[in-house]
Amino acid sequence: LLSKKNFLQHGWVMGFLQKNNSLGEEGRLAGSLSERQKNLFSCVNSDRDARFCRTETDFSNMFARDLLPAKNGEESPLSRSLWTAGTRSSTACEQVIRGSSTNSLLGWTSLGWLGSGSPLQFTYEIAPVFVLMEQLTLKKMREIIGWPSGEGDGIFSPGGAISNMYSVMIARYKYFPEVKAKGMSAAPRLVLFTSEHSHYSIKKAGAALGFGSENVVLLSTDERGRVIPADLEAKILDVKQKGYHPLFVNATAGSTVYGAFDPINEIADICEKYNMWLHVDGAWGGGLLMSRKHRHKFSGVERANSVTWNPHKMMGVPLQCSAILVREKGILAGCNSMCAGYLFQPDKQYDVSYDTGDKAIQCGRHVDIFKFWLMWKAKGTIGFEQHIDKCLDLSQYLYDKIRNREGYEMVFDGVPQHTNVCFWYIPPSLRGMEHNSKEYREKLHKVAPNIKAMMMESGTTMVGYQPQGQKVNFFRMVISNPAALQSDIDFLIDEIERLGRDL
Repeated sequence: LLSKKNFLQHGWVMGFLQKNNSLGEEGRLAGSLSERQKNLFSCVNSDRDARFCRTETDFSNMFARDLLPAKNGEESPLSRSLWTAGTRSSTACEQVIRGSSTNSLLGWTSLGWLGSGSPLQFTYEIAPVFVLMEQLTLKKMREIIGWPSGEGDGIFSPGGAISNMYSVMIARYKYFPEVKAKGMSAAPRLVLFTSEHSHYSIKKAGAALGFGSENVVLLSTDERGRVIPADLEAKILDVKQKGYHPLFVNATAGSTVYGAFDPINEIADICEKYNMWLHVDGAWGGGLLMSRKHRHKFSGVERANSVTWNPHKMMGVPLQCSAILVREKGILAGCNSMCAGYLFQPDKQYDVSYDTGDKAIQCGRHVDIFKFWLMWKAKGTIGFEQHIDKCLDLSQYLYDKIRNREGYEMVFDGVPQHTNVCFWYIPPSLRGMEHNSKEYREKLHKVAPNIKAMMMESGTTMVGYQPQGQKVNFFRMVISNPAALQSDIDFLIDEIERLGRDL
């Protein structure tokens, strides 16, 4: 990828990354940890498993020689690069990297150094380590999606809403590249399609990019919140009959409320039939791709043109960390590049394809990759899989505990697809009432807000609630913390009943 001269010149960067550049289980930094440290993911409350669930205090092995360059070796420039990048003292930074100060490692100071203390990321010369980290990690994510050899493109963005907006921009550029220069007047009236349960960012992208929110068509869903493919095709035909151009379909993989997964394969068939761009919004559900047990819910994702995946959600990576992944290589640059001469000179001494900033819609980008790369190296793919599986197991435990329990009613039938468990708590005073009556609905609508207010006043727990369509307020319990235990779920149920029994 680099010339011999440039490889030698920048070899310390490649050496650092290639010391142990596998993101799989066999290459994780935590390989030297004890068995006690490795098994942090059991959710069963036995004495044996309690040892694995407590908070770890010794992180020193994670920051050993596999991560850091030798002080007196050939890679010493890396140390200077890392330590002089931020505003903290070199002593404080050294403690963080070495892990010799546990308080510093776990505190906000160290997190701030990892984030705000790193350089902007728009050219290779400004942030060579992070540019290469990003490329390695994005390729691995594309491999997991199922694109051949991890080929394609991608970039980290400020969040899932921006990643979704990228997908709409790229789709428009793919089919109507002249819009980049001439504006929306160069294209027919373009229409986007997304689930009525999808994230509002698709509608917001339509408004911000000039499509207009009226040209974002909402698709009907079944009782579980999944798009009905027949409704998609009917609405595409309706749009075409009006003389408009159906451009883009968003399939949600893990909806915000129900945790629903749209049928990607069936939607992909329709997109291919009508030559439309298929985007999969896996911002919330993307972590399930790491699990052999649960990734079947993404069946067909390899047929998508683009995918949003937020490691800062289900995978627990600190905010912000969102990726837009694209199957077609080069289209991001084609869509967004403006070739600013003061930054992106074509005659640099290295391969300028490493200057990734011009394919972003912003100039300076926050470095979001380091924390994710480091976390993946420490936990390994298997560690993330255990993390995901445990959260799904806990949601199953909650569902099993309340589905036939007196005073509880599920919002929809069947096992939740994700960790979203949606339910009503019905106080004793309402249990004899006619469920379809106006009085019952009005009173039940107030139950979840009142219980949540008491939760917050007592400081015991906090669970979100909301209405959905014609359904009155219900609890939406979402589990994304693998440190939780079954006893925490038991406490939650008891607390809801304690606070709500007299309503």
